[in-house]
Amino acid sequence: MIVNDFSITIATVNGSGSQTANNTLIRAIHKMGVPVSGKNIFPSNIQGLPTWFTIRVSKDGYIARREQAEILVAMNRVSILEDIQNLASGGTCLCPIDDQPPIKRDDVTFYPMPVDELVKQSGAESKLKPYVANMVYVGTLAYLLNIDLKEIEAALSYNFSGKEKAITLNYATVKAAYDWAKVNLTKNDPFRVERMSKTDGTFLIDGNSAAALGAIFGGVQFVAWYPITPSTSIVDNLSEYLPKLRRDADGKATYSIVQAEDELAVIGMVVGAGWAGARSMTATSGPGLSLMSEFAGYSYFAEIPAVIWDVQRMGPCTGLPTRVAQDDILAAYTLGHGDGRHVCLIPSSITECFEFGGTALDLAERLQTLVIVLSDLDLGLNLWPTSPFKFPAKPLDRGKVLSAEDLIRLQGEWKRYADVDGDGICYRTLPGTNHPAAAYFTRGTGHNEAAAYSERPEEWSANLTRLARKHDYARTIMPAPIVDLVDGAEIGLISYGTNDPAIREARDLLNAVGVSSSYLRLRALPLENRLVEFVKKHRRVYVIENNLDGQMHSLVQLHTPADADRIVSISKCDGLPLTARWISEAILTQEAKEKL
Repeated sequence: MIVNDFSITIATVNGSGSQTANNTLIRAIHKMGVPVSGKNIFPSNIQGLPTWFTIRVSKDGYIARREQAEILVAMNRVSILEDIQNLASGGTCLCPIDDQPPIKRDDVTFYPMPVDELVKQSGAESKLKPYVANMVYVGTLAYLLNIDLKEIEAALSYNFSGKEKAITLNYATVKAAYDWAKVNLTKNDPFRVERMSKTDGTFLIDGNSAAALGAIFGGVQFVAWYPITPSTSIVDNLSEYLPKLRRDADGKATYSIVQAEDELAVIGMVVGAGWAGARSMTATSGPGLSLMSEFAGYSYFAEIPAVIWDVQRMGPCTGLPTRVAQDDILAAYTLGHGDGRHVCLIPSSITECFEFGGTALDLAERLQTLVIVLSDLDLGLNLWPTSPFKFPAKPLDRGKVLSAEDLIRLQGEWKRYADVDGDGICYRTLPGTNHPAAAYFTRGTGHNEAAAYSERPEEWSANLTRLARKHDYARTIMPAPIVDLVDGAEIGLISYGTNDPAIREARDLLNAVGVSSSYLRLRALPLENRLVEFVKKHRRVYVIENNLDGQMHSLVQLHTPADADRIVSISKCDGLPLTARWISEAILTQEAKEKL
């Protein structure tokens, strides 16, 4: 018997409504106390192409993607041959009775499902039948895997949010499939779900929803956007939550959301709102980020707070809009022309998506600059387990803002771009401040300390030097890397973002063959000195990332030039999240080469 330790691949047709069925299974298993995670691998068309959903059930709490599944639900005639070929030996395949598999494998158990018959019995309207059909495999899996039907019903109630007719129709089909399987199928496979208590106190949510909530609790006031996969649901969630959470005593909205005509207009609005004193943000992905480059440079040079959530997808160019990658690292860090670098935050979990929603707005105002949050499709669109969010304990950080009273005290002796405190951050005023000295020109061209136009070489050089000093100061207030040092470990692993679950699992695989490792997870750019110290403690350091060129590897080498020759890139970019097996095998291969 294999209990709570297997993966399921559900192969369907895009646009057939399978997401509800798949999320129902995940939520039911999670409610049974079993660690579970899901990955939606879907095409960038509206309807018709193959789509896959993988569910990993792990009693040990591993939530990274696995390369092979033990259970296949084959609902797509187009992909069924390849899907069966990819199934692990000793696995199980469920498929409709009317769609017999084109091949048989002696090492796979096949279970038929009377999909058409049960859909007909359901009495569903013609337009709903493709959606109800997915509930047949939910019910069949519930019987074969011992998933509690009460949890299935509760998950359907959650998904359909009080729509009793939809709940009744779908659950009736689940129950009919369960009862049919109980009478007609003989279980010949070892896979089973049994209750645990490892998910107590946690819930499932996607990163884009968490980011939206984090921004709301972080005080966001203005949002401009243009739709782009996979970031759109951040603003969809803001549009849902803000009306409920952000109204004054008279019921009037204390926020504004504007859909612009394109990304250039979006970033112009966001920077304009930041200049006006509003906490402002947008959400986009790689192609949209590219279009925002000129205003990004303006935000940096004129020192205006703004936040971009970049939910990364596969590039270059249009790329693969519904596949994941971490390929905007260099683009985001250096967005725009000339000498400029941006503050970037890199969440790896749902909790950090929520926390960085507010942290990004705080840092943007504290540093008076653009802050880019580098999420990705895997984190943004998939369900992840998390503990309840903590209400922010600290007040909003508005940074160095002078009031009219401050200007009276200073007797008008204030220069917009003067570094008074030595940290590179100047004092600013907001439009409408009632003092004659409050006004200044916000120039994207050369300017001196008093914000007057200048082409004097010494003033230009001094301004760029001060901006670089501010960037260096930013290193001291960024979210620090998470470091796990292991005594005696000769190799160190450096990574970031959604690679984290796969790396933690890969470390266990490496330990099993006698290779111990330390681990540093980056959470922000610019890099800081804990990274330098970490590199020095190890014979060899591997930077692991989901892009082709090893973009973070290049930045790490630049930050640690004395030890650059001991820093090795482990990178892969195929549109899918990294796996623990690939990471561990890549490291063992490199270690073997080192010994030759």
